[in-house]
Amino acid sequence: MRKSLQTIAWAAIIALVAMSANPCLAADSAVLRNGFAIRHQRREIIGTITRLYVDGASSFVDIPTIEIDHFEAVPEEAPLHLTPEASDKLVNPRALNKVDLNELVKTASGTYRLDPDLVNSVIRAESGFNVRAVSPKGAQGLMQLMPQTSSQLGVQNAFDPQSNVEGGTRYLRELLERYNFDLIKALAAYNAGPQRVEQYGGVPPYYETKAYIARIVRDFNKKKLAANVAAQPVVSKKVVPKKVVPKKAANVPKTPETRAKATPAPTTASN
Repeated sequence: MRKSLQTIAWAAIIALVAMSANPCLAADSAVLRNGFAIRHQRREIIGTITRLYVDGASSFVDIPTIEIDHFEAVPEEAPLHLTPEASDKLVNPRALNKVDLNELVKTASGTYRLDPDLVNSVIRAESGFNVRAVSPKGAQGLMQLMPQTSSQLGVQNAFDPQSNVEGGTRYLRELLERYNFDLIKALAAYNAGPQRVEQYGGVPPYYETKAYIARIVRDFNKKKLAANVAAQPVVSKKVVPKKVVPKKAANVPKTPETRAKATPAPTTASN
């Protein structure tokens, strides 16, 4: 009995020492199975999706939980890093030493004046945040750039996250300008090609393209709705006292004085 108590006491002391030794953490990092890291402030599991809040409650990305390998605590200003397995697959893994996906999207969105939430929604629909994603038609990387499009945009390595996000964001901006900032047409052109949008005078009659547009718009609107809800101030409900209505007086016989006031005195005819 004495030994078990000593063991418990030592365990408690070790736990306290370990807790005091941990630094103050500013954020966590979700390391995906492909090795890419997404820094976030908090997370929430919704069904098969893990929602990573990258900027408080105003901005988030939804990642399939199955694609998340593990979470890491990231001290403030500490650089994020790739797993050794992912480093072997990437041509230039050093590009991600001090930035994460959130920072890449913010930088590219700021350069081309786009909403970061929109770019994140496009990335999610295109590749599911898979750096090494390749479509059956040959589109590559996070924003699924075709080799010809990558060449036109000056993207030498579509699997380099920074180059891919910058090139894809620039391409999306060009499409928005081309279609007078009609987001639906721009997304249709991003998916099916501008020639198809011009051929059909709008969204081409392809199920894949229509589902693609709906997926992005739904995800983008969900982000904006969450941001608006988070921005609304919490208003405490005021307790309004109920109006007190006096009860009607019971039938009380009028006093002579009251009766005299209520009943006008008879007038006498003048002679």
